[in-house]
Amino acid sequence: MTPSTEPTATRTAGATIIDGRAMADELREDLANKIAASGDRPPGLATLLVGDVYTAMAYERRLGRLAQDLGCHYDNQHLPADSELAEVLATIGRLNADPRISGIIVLRPLPDHIPEESLYRRLDPLKDVEAVHPWNAGLVALGEPRFVPSTPSAAFYMLDRYLADSGRDPSSFYEKSTIVLVGRSNNVGKPGLWLGLERHATVISCDRWCDEHGRLRHYTRQGDVLIVAAGVPGLITGDDVRDGVIAIDIGINAVTDPETDRVRLVGDLDFGSVLERAEAVSPVPGGVGPITDVWLLANTLKAAGLPRWVHELGQPR
Repeated sequence: MTPSTEPTATRTAGATIIDGRAMADELREDLANKIAASGDRPPGLATLLVGDVYTAMAYERRLGRLAQDLGCHYDNQHLPADSELAEVLATIGRLNADPRISGIIVLRPLPDHIPEESLYRRLDPLKDVEAVHPWNAGLVALGEPRFVPSTPSAAFYMLDRYLADSGRDPSSFYEKSTIVLVGRSNNVGKPGLWLGLERHATVISCDRWCDEHGRLRHYTRQGDVLIVAAGVPGLITGDDVRDGVIAIDIGINAVTDPETDRVRLVGDLDFGSVLERAEAVSPVPGGVGPITDVWLLANTLKAAGLPRWVHELGQPR
């Protein structure tokens, strides 16, 4: 990897704002070189989108642009929100069988009548680059992942880089720190829990039930590191965090400006109030998201390099 000359954090009057775009640019340069050296058959990414949720559509557009910029084959399957489960499963089956596709991602959220676990089980485990198939999720939990899910990977890469860039040893930092994760989704919160435990941190996992029973603030204020992936704009305010927290915002929420009627993306943190108390905060947009995109394509390249006999066997490695 060629080190970037761009700063990866900006100091404000309060906290440091971590620049995910600068970190992603470094990873992207390294990945572009690896893809160029991979031969005549480039990796191929397929996205499956059911419905017209703004945040999922925005994510799909970003992935499509990045894949094409890096020279990857790209296929977006966009189905109507009222599609039957059988049609969605059949689409996954076709992508499983397509030799041009090495990685498949199911975009969330899904319509209420489509159970995500049914889709995850239908994925070819060797093309499941988000590690949501039960085989792959189990390997992540055991600390022997085939693929590490891109969003929690990006969050911890950002944390590791920020700690190292600020002169601290990440390993010793985690061993004496508490990480609080808000959100327990299959592709972010749950694997994020395992990644925190692998770093020997004390990890607290919270979800909406914790919030509904009035206990969320009790736990979020214990975090030396707070990682929020709840999908609720402005859920965490400055009153919900301890002084000196490192806050990583994974939330992506579409909100409409009442004056301009324009849609913009915001995170799960009330950015301004958290910034006043934190040591460092990742913004939305421009934080974890750009790293996530590159990481997903790196997983796709890895999937493309799996030996043919592994695909034919169809079993965990």
